[in-house]
Amino acid sequence: MATTTSSPPQSESPNLKRHVGVVGLLFASVGSIIGSGWLFGALNASQQAGPAAVISWALGGILILFIALCYAELGTMFPLSGGVVRFPHMAFGNFASFTSGWITYIAVGTTAPIEVEAALQYGTKYADFTTKHTVGGDTVYTLTPLGYGAAVVLMALFVVVNYFGVRWFARINNALVSWKLFIILLVIVAFFVAAFHGSNFTSYGFTPQGVHGVFTAIATSGIVFSYLGFRQGIELAGETDNPKRNVPLAVIGSVLLTAVIYILLQVAFIGALDPGTLSGSGGWANLAFKNDFGPLAALASLLGLGWLAVLLYVDAIVSPGDTGLIYTTVTSRISFAMARNGNAPKALGRTTDRGAPLIGLLLAFVIGLIAFLPFPSWQQLVGFITSATVLSFASGPLVLVALRRQIPDRERPFRLPGGHVIPFLAFWGSNLIVYWSGWQTVWKLMVAVLIGFVLLAIFMATGVLRGQSLDARAGLWVVPWLAGMTIMSYLGDYDGGLKVVGFGTAIPIVGLLSALIYVMAYRLRLPDEAARAYIEETVQEAAVEDEQLAAH
Repeated sequence: MATTTSSPPQSESPNLKRHVGVVGLLFASVGSIIGSGWLFGALNASQQAGPAAVISWALGGILILFIALCYAELGTMFPLSGGVVRFPHMAFGNFASFTSGWITYIAVGTTAPIEVEAALQYGTKYADFTTKHTVGGDTVYTLTPLGYGAAVVLMALFVVVNYFGVRWFARINNALVSWKLFIILLVIVAFFVAAFHGSNFTSYGFTPQGVHGVFTAIATSGIVFSYLGFRQGIELAGETDNPKRNVPLAVIGSVLLTAVIYILLQVAFIGALDPGTLSGSGGWANLAFKNDFGPLAALASLLGLGWLAVLLYVDAIVSPGDTGLIYTTVTSRISFAMARNGNAPKALGRTTDRGAPLIGLLLAFVIGLIAFLPFPSWQQLVGFITSATVLSFASGPLVLVALRRQIPDRERPFRLPGGHVIPFLAFWGSNLIVYWSGWQTVWKLMVAVLIGFVLLAIFMATGVLRGQSLDARAGLWVVPWLAGMTIMSYLGDYDGGLKVVGFGTAIPIVGLLSALIYVMAYRLRLPDEAARAYIEETVQEAAVEDEQLAAH
């Protein structure tokens, strides 16, 4: 570890505070994972994959676990707030880190809004927060004027809570996550006890949409979206008291725990359905309930569990609200990390005496309000967030293998075994999830990426970037990677693609593209001395933060 020099890098503020223990870190990840996804995912996955949705949940968990394992090694080696953004800076320099940071910011900045939309969709039982529409053959619930007003209030509430610092956030979150775990486990047990129709798993076929439906469900029904919160164990690594122990437990433990819970929920949901409801819908693809703005609550009511339906409507505010609170925290930490990398205005790197990045919180609030305009429903936003988040994660495995060559002797409290195997599978899996999201999602994401490149040009022209160089050579792999994924999506057979590439050939082709980019990034990584200089700078800044914290 670097020590603080006599002339440390400038730091504008007292910075972030280390008040999160192992339970707080694990609960931050679990609480972020268990958000709105489970409230809609069981129904959406059933419509896409039928009973084989159970396989979709398992496969989604495995793919995310591969990614999480890579970040567990990185997060314990460098326990830094906003680590997902800072890691690419160390291995590949400014261009790669800006790209990763921008994609990450897009993803996290739109997650709090989707959680608000989820809460308001369930809340439609009590007030006209949303209204039902059909978009592209799919049923969606979009915000009404009353819904927009309530959304503004909820987003503002997230900022107020976060303003009082990470200690209060951790205290509130631990209580809310305990509630969320209790409710989801209660639903599973209640559904199993109330009714279980084993015939539902075969009456319309176990895989009514074929293998294609199984993989489509992973990316578009909310399955991967429901796992993405594991990153909070990384983003808050700089604010935990024992990162060597706490980060691996939080990252890996949260994925394994929630995978078991989600699979059990999906089995319970399928088994609890009245076969008459299923036959009346004509099978899985058209499965629907009366008042289906809240599918789990609707099923509870059909089972005669009115008390459980009431609890679910309450939880539909608590669960998404808690996740929205977490992601407001994380959004401000991402902008904080980008500012410290030199990839964003320095003002975003300032914090209050309470340790809260206030300007970042206010920016997160504004971004959230903007996101409501083009994506006024949960269903319209979930695929976009899934693709953006997974795309931002994809650089992690590349950073991991690069740093193993650049700093081979550095202490690694948690070292992922197997050499290149898991990092490559994680990168390949990330690209497959983006591909399965479909063309209508991918093209919008790539437009957002291009907007980021325009901002990068503006930042360079106005002197926002601190670095003397973009480190273009080390980040060159970013361009063919994004271009290749765009072309594959356009030629593919998911959600508006040309269907030139079929399901059977897409997986190996994406695998070949992943291998080429993996090798390219590995060979173009920063020279060892340059990488160590960036690492030294980053770690020194973290040391200064701790020194200033002690002084206060």
